Amino acid sequence: MNSEAQGVGRIDDFTVFVDGALPNEVVQVKINSVKKNYAAADLLDIINKSKDRVEPRCPIYKDCGGCQLQHLSYEAQLKWKRRQIVDAVTRIGKIDVPVSETIGMADAWHYRNKMQFPVGKVKGEVKIGCFAKSSHQIIDTNSCLIQRPANDLILAAARKVINKFNISVYNEDRHRGTIRHIMGRAGADETMLVLVTSKENLPNEKSIVLALRSELPNITSIPQNIQTYHNNVVLGRDSKILYGKRSIKDRIGDLEFNISARSFFQVNTKQAEKLYQTALDFADLKGHETVIDAFCGTGTITLFLAKRARRVIGIEIVSPSIADAKLNARINNIRNAEFIVGDATAVMPKLRVRPDVIVLDPPRAGCDQKLLAGVANMRPANVVFVACNPATLARDLKIMETTGYKTKIIQPVDMFPFTSHVESVALLTLKR
Repeated sequence: MNSEAQGVGRIDDFTVFVDGALPNEVVQVKINSVKKNYAAADLLDIINKSKDRVEPRCPIYKDCGGCQLQHLSYEAQLKWKRRQIVDAVTRIGKIDVPVSETIGMADAWHYRNKMQFPVGKVKGEVKIGCFAKSSHQIIDTNSCLIQRPANDLILAAARKVINKFNISVYNEDRHRGTIRHIMGRAGADETMLVLVTSKENLPNEKSIVLALRSELPNITSIPQNIQTYHNNVVLGRDSKILYGKRSIKDRIGDLEFNISARSFFQVNTKQAEKLYQTALDFADLKGHETVIDAFCGTGTITLFLAKRARRVIGIEIVSPSIADAKLNARINNIRNAEFIVGDATAVMPKLRVRPDVIVLDPPRAGCDQKLLAGVANMRPANVVFVACNPATLARDLKIMETTGYKTKIIQPVDMFPFTSHVESVALLTLKR
């Protein structure tokens, strides 16, 4: 399988990508697209099945694009995700590094604390759910098996109220209509329903909020997020509170976090604790160190580091996330963490500190070369890399290996069961 979980077959050295096919299977397919160097095909029949093939639990799995691996046993998913990292660091990074077995979940269902589903209309009927693969066709969803149950309740309430008040639904081609997305956030005890709208004015606002509260009597927060741009970005810059608090609470380990509508927070809380514990173990802190967390978000990793370091500096370019990070430090009574708004590339050289450890948790695009050069110039003893994209991780590790650092180990963590995504933590040490 390739990195998008498609089966990769060959006909006379010509590559064919097949959705739903697994390694070691013989399958009958129908070619639907031919390019110069490859073709794509639909799976018609499985002649010889893989021993790892299982029956998907979700009734809309074959249509929905939210999951890619429900037809593969969970044990085999963990092995395949490790293989993605091994292949990337070998082929792209050109480095030889031990890659541990993937850390999985005892129960891999109902893990997502965040839901964001587009809203549309088909033949006059409101549709809310994931997009079908490689399209903007909305697959209507009543219950999602990888969401926390509270998000299913939010989805059902939103659908009922949109229909009750005949709220206009966004049409992305015409850039018309009010409701664009429904977002749900489900904390340990508190929940948030975010109405993402194409304009600030929400007709019947008070009646809509009363109806949502009636459907969801335990709801903690109902913000409205305004996304006016004609693009595919889910959230806009501005939000206002229609009911309740600005944020909800959730926990990772023994730390409590406030999460607002636009906050970045790991969607799998249980696995986030394992991910951050791995990063903390790799940092190997003794209590006297200065640490920089270069993509700190709402301060999740920063506060874990602060429990073992003398001083931790979190840097984040999104100012609302820094506001949440400062609040999270206060509510956890952590006083040795400070937070700075800005681009880490520009901020780090101005700090005038010699960090013992730098933690990097970049977006999927990875780090730019200027940032990596800045990290190398500061000469920390350890660099801990948290990555959600094996390809960009391999590329960035290759660059760091030219600056005097050695990649010691990579630990994959399955943050997104039944999807093709895999998170990992890499440890780099300064060559003596």
